[in-house]
Amino acid sequence: MALKSSPKGSKPDLNPDLAARNAALYVFQCVVIHRRAVNDTFDEAVQALEPRNRAFVRMLVATTLRRLGQIDAVLAGFLTRDPPDVIRDCLRLGAAQVLFLGTAPHAAVATTVGLARLRNQERLTGLCNAVMRKIVTEGPALVAAHDPARLNCPDWLWQSWAAAYGPDVAAQIALAHLGEPPTDFSLKDNSAAEAWAARLEATVLPTGALRRFATGRVADMEGFKEGAWWVQDAAAALPAKILLHGLGDAKAANVIDLCAAPGGKSAQLAAAGCRVTSVDLADARLHLLRDNLVRLRLYANVVTGDALEWRPNAPADAVLLDAPCSATGTLRRHPDLPFLKQAGDIAGFAQNQRRLLAAAVDMVKPGGLLLYSVCSLQPEESHQVVDAVLANDRRITQIPISADAVGGASELLTATGALRTFPCHWAAQGGMDGFFGALLRRAA
Repeated sequence: MALKSSPKGSKPDLNPDLAARNAALYVFQCVVIHRRAVNDTFDEAVQALEPRNRAFVRMLVATTLRRLGQIDAVLAGFLTRDPPDVIRDCLRLGAAQVLFLGTAPHAAVATTVGLARLRNQERLTGLCNAVMRKIVTEGPALVAAHDPARLNCPDWLWQSWAAAYGPDVAAQIALAHLGEPPTDFSLKDNSAAEAWAARLEATVLPTGALRRFATGRVADMEGFKEGAWWVQDAAAALPAKILLHGLGDAKAANVIDLCAAPGGKSAQLAAAGCRVTSVDLADARLHLLRDNLVRLRLYANVVTGDALEWRPNAPADAVLLDAPCSATGTLRRHPDLPFLKQAGDIAGFAQNQRRLLAAAVDMVKPGGLLLYSVCSLQPEESHQVVDAVLANDRRITQIPISADAVGGASELLTATGALRTFPCHWAAQGGMDGFFGALLRRAA
């Protein structure tokens, strides 16, 4: 179904509050109708808005996507027949404001009716007004009776997590995905963690990452232009930390970072003194990696290439493979993902991951290390990939990761010594992305 209007079609003198809702509706429908990522349409949608309203659009879209199961459950009690998609989506955004964002009821009702009118649905403005008023008066009690973890989690993800980790952990994961995540930083100089924590109004996590809950434009924060740090979720920083710990003295070690863009792990390796080769298939994403390295005043040999075919001139001391995956461990940061990925996609990801890991083994010298990681919660993409490659290649063995490699946080390791973080880990401190990592060694 084609979208009938976009923010570019809005009147120049449109009320700023209504313009923001119109932009949010456009981005939201791009996700749920056209399966387009928020990041692909957001900048276009908000280009005419003030910074405050841009932030509101992002929060409104994210909240509506995160809470869509609850929102639809509430709407189902107030709609006797299916309205046009545009009206349903106007009501979804309106409900998110009333039930989860604390928007003043009169403002949520008025802008929802105004948005329907703006989208040429004058004949249904009465319906919007009536439903929104019911949401204001009856919606909170309905929401209080919900099971938010189950209602907002797609069936295929819930079933996968419940089977792999048990229903209690699945519920904790689903609940963690409903919250707005904090911002984590990796430092170029880890010895300055306490000083930078004070300057950034952040806290130092057990793994050494910095965490900040205050909002603000990242590029305006102290230390950004100087290249003192980069944004990287605490869990995403662990694979490189584990590999560096395994290397011991990493200075001058020859390390290949496969599927490297946007470059956070390459930066970690380069900051530790490694000679880094960063390989990625997507040249456009490598531009971002290069820009980040320039800002950080770090160096890596950046190569555009397919890791399945590219080979180094000589085997490396270590290879880090953060493989392309379903990214289901990052849903709290990317609530559009359940609308972009499906259960049937997982097998394809896993097949490609096995091929990439097998190729990576050929790039490691005898006695060298290999770290395989994915930001996925799906077992098919994590230990099952490693087990399959181990079964077919006797040159490699898995090495248990020590708690020291993850700052003593043994709760982030499995019984077999693999890395397995959940979004519900460190819930009191704001959680973390879901990651898997396995450390392998090629036989000498």
